[in-house]
Amino acid sequence: MNIDLAGRIAVITGGGRGIGLAVARALAAEGTDIALFDLLDTVEQTAAQIAEDFGVRALGHRLDVTDQDATAAAFAHVTAQLGVPRVLLTAAGIEINGDSIDVTADQWRKVIDVNLTGTFFSAQAFGRTLLEAGETGSAVLISSMSGSIVNVPQWAASYNSSKAAVAHLAKSLAVEWAASGIRVNSIAPGYVLTDLTKQIIEREPSLEAEWISLIPQGRMATPEDVAGLVVFLASDVSSYMTAQQVTIDGGYTAV
Repeated sequence: MNIDLAGRIAVITGGGRGIGLAVARALAAEGTDIALFDLLDTVEQTAAQIAEDFGVRALGHRLDVTDQDATAAAFAHVTAQLGVPRVLLTAAGIEINGDSIDVTADQWRKVIDVNLTGTFFSAQAFGRTLLEAGETGSAVLISSMSGSIVNVPQWAASYNSSKAAVAHLAKSLAVEWAASGIRVNSIAPGYVLTDLTKQIIEREPSLEAEWISLIPQGRMATPEDVAGLVVFLASDVSSYMTAQQVTIDGGYTAV
């Protein structure tokens, strides 16, 4: 297989850390120019470090993906600075755990807004950019194994629901845009040791051992464990693959 991504441009939402950053670095190692979108103040410095490490062009842009107009403007900025992006990874996401009877309206809406609505606005702007330019491309939306199973012992109905919706959003957009050469797939990671996961473990230290006991491989994933799959889906090697969800969970959902 010849994974040739040199000279392409990728947008990564939630690219300032975690899975988004690991994927950005993996794509940059293949010669892809990178645009990182994140709310972190350090996103510009992170992009500069990628440019230095891999010799590619990279820019960082502070963005709230729940703002439709700002997201559209951010894609226009990338197009003006780097060119038309042909790869998208939507890794921006949050989780709020708690008993469902205690979830507030604001908590529910925040999770749905970031995980689902923000993902849609990002994919929408990506698709519009490609359609207007007459280009083909590949979008990879980060769902979760939580979109098809209910994790225990923590309760996260809003997160689970949002990620189930992301998986179906990917299929819906894939079918809608297939004739234009725009592919859309989703990835369903299991437990990944990101900053978000670490924060949850810090609040409830017993969760880590419980989670690992349910993973056949006996460990949580690193963000780098997910990056290779995104590189494959972003490349032409997977050109006939669209409207699919790929689970990458160390065997968790198999038992």
